[in-house]
Amino acid sequence: MGTGSERGEEFRTALQKAILNEAPDGILFVDHNGCVASVNPGFFSVWKISMPEGSLDESLGFPHVGFLSEAVSRVADPDAFLQRIQELYANPTLEDSCQFLLKDGRTIKRDSRGLFDAAGKYLGRVWYFRDISDIVHSQQAQVESENRYRTAFQTTLDAIAISTLKDGRYIDVNRAFVEMSGYALDEIIGRTSIELGIWVDPEQRHRFVEKLAGGEHLLNFEARFRRKDGYEFWGIFSVSRMMLGGEPCLLSITRDITASKQAEEELAEYRKHLEQLVEKRTAELSSAKEAAEAASVAKSVFLANISHEIRTPLNAITGMAYLIRRNGLSEGQSAQMAKLEAAGDHLLSIINAVLELSKIEAGKLTLATVPLRIESVIANVVSMLTERAGARQVALKVQSGRLPTALLGDPTALQQALLNYVTNAIKFTENGSVTLRAEVVDEQADSVLLRLAVEDSGIGIDAEVLPRLFTAFEQADNTTTRKYGGTGLGLAITRRLAELMGGSAGASSQLGRGSTFWFTARLGKQAEKADETTGAGSPGFDAIPATGRRGRLLLVEDEPINREVASMMLEDAGLAVDTAEDGRQAIDCVRRQEYDLILMDMQMPNIDGLEATRQIRALPQGARLPIIAMTANAFAEDRARCLAAGMNDFVSKPVNPESLIETIGRWLRAGDVAD
Repeated sequence: MGTGSERGEEFRTALQKAILNEAPDGILFVDHNGCVASVNPGFFSVWKISMPEGSLDESLGFPHVGFLSEAVSRVADPDAFLQRIQELYANPTLEDSCQFLLKDGRTIKRDSRGLFDAAGKYLGRVWYFRDISDIVHSQQAQVESENRYRTAFQTTLDAIAISTLKDGRYIDVNRAFVEMSGYALDEIIGRTSIELGIWVDPEQRHRFVEKLAGGEHLLNFEARFRRKDGYEFWGIFSVSRMMLGGEPCLLSITRDITASKQAEEELAEYRKHLEQLVEKRTAELSSAKEAAEAASVAKSVFLANISHEIRTPLNAITGMAYLIRRNGLSEGQSAQMAKLEAAGDHLLSIINAVLELSKIEAGKLTLATVPLRIESVIANVVSMLTERAGARQVALKVQSGRLPTALLGDPTALQQALLNYVTNAIKFTENGSVTLRAEVVDEQADSVLLRLAVEDSGIGIDAEVLPRLFTAFEQADNTTTRKYGGTGLGLAITRRLAELMGGSAGASSQLGRGSTFWFTARLGKQAEKADETTGAGSPGFDAIPATGRRGRLLLVEDEPINREVASMMLEDAGLAVDTAEDGRQAIDCVRRQEYDLILMDMQMPNIDGLEATRQIRALPQGARLPIIAMTANAFAEDRARCLAAGMNDFVSKPVNPESLIETIGRWLRAGDVAD
């Protein structure tokens, strides 16, 4: 074992070696002879070169070792690097601290100093190398960021200022702020906006500072400012808090909006003038608007009233015809009754079309899509007009090629359009013939385009008149002494119906030699042929339940004939019927008598059907009582009003007896299930 001093020296040597080996910096010691006396592993890490094989100590003791040459080869400017090293070796007392670049782009910091013993003897030189690339990059990024900020700060057109939050003294402003305020930079820095008199309303600035001090972070508002020369201008002012050097500051941005403010004032003045013009024009149009509204209301009232007035007697006619047929008719009478019923049905369809002409023009009319046969439509028209044609000694003919049988469309619309043409043709033909023609113009996999034409040998039409014939209320002769009469709606309705069916309408004529009116319609094809078997039986009177006491009805109808006809139909179906002539009587009847169902007219004297329904619903016995509207007010809005008043269903006049009985039976059966 060695002495204590020897062991202490060994310990210090081991400790120094351990510290040297663990140091992150590259450390190199060259003795006074220029030989490498010591190098740590960090040297090779910093320079990114390979350590010598074997023991590192075996590579020491020589003035020139391979790893030093490899390190120098990695320097971007090796000549300058070596020249400085020679200068340092030539003067041991010199110290060195610098940065240099490697070829791989990294930056190395180098420190070097000579080592001397206590007696001042030169022992050698120690070198320290550290990779500071990340620090350099960070510094460069910071410089670039500051340059970008300074460029943006100085070049923006908005005035930017940084001031202390505590006393509002300006720390920095940009060029735009100097130009906007009119003060020089040295007049601004260190002073406040109040001292400079920039704020026209200093209290406004005080208020926003208080808000920011209270926790708000961003404020935007308009304010008036004053330049050094006294000129006042409007600015949009945005201010927020920021930290600068650990101190709270204010960052403000001001944009001159004087021009836009002036434009707003001019616009406000113009708007004021415009409002005066509008008020004047409104006053001028007020009477016209009131007149138009009154006309619109009058039109709606007229349509509702005329619908009611026409449907009410028509209901009596069709209902009486139905009852007459049920009592039994001879073969001739049955044929005549069929024509009467067909004419009544078609009259109803015409009434609907005429009364809803405005809805057709507005595109609100929806056509049915049901199975139909064109031959049947034509036959109905011929049946209804044969006698009229015969009375004028006009031959009514039909010519058609092969027509599809299984089609889908609206037979009422087709029949009405065709009937308009044939009626006009007979009217304007003194003698001769009227010929109906039907042909297929185009056929697709799922539809056909039919052309229906009516040719007559009548008086003909002037070529100048033809273009306006299909306009509503227009006729070839519009004078008050017209020979042939008519409403002038038939052709207009026909054209609109044709257009709704995907076709068009037109005419050709020669004065004195007759005319041809035509229209086209695209009809769908049935996927399968419709079942033409008859006698399957409609709901009819058998729809009325025979169980219990179900079947006591209250009929509320103000028109005597309709009341009589409806009572006969209902009693014929085995129902017990009480009648009331208006809503007031109906309410009294419900108070006195328990009913299974009410048929309620809509338009009646004293209390109408809507109000009567509402009052009946308020009675204990009327809360769940089925109430069916049976009214001549047949528009969609009328149905909506009835349902809104508390009615359960809606049947329009003239009623279809089977449909009426089926509806009554359905509600009576529903009552049985509820019980």
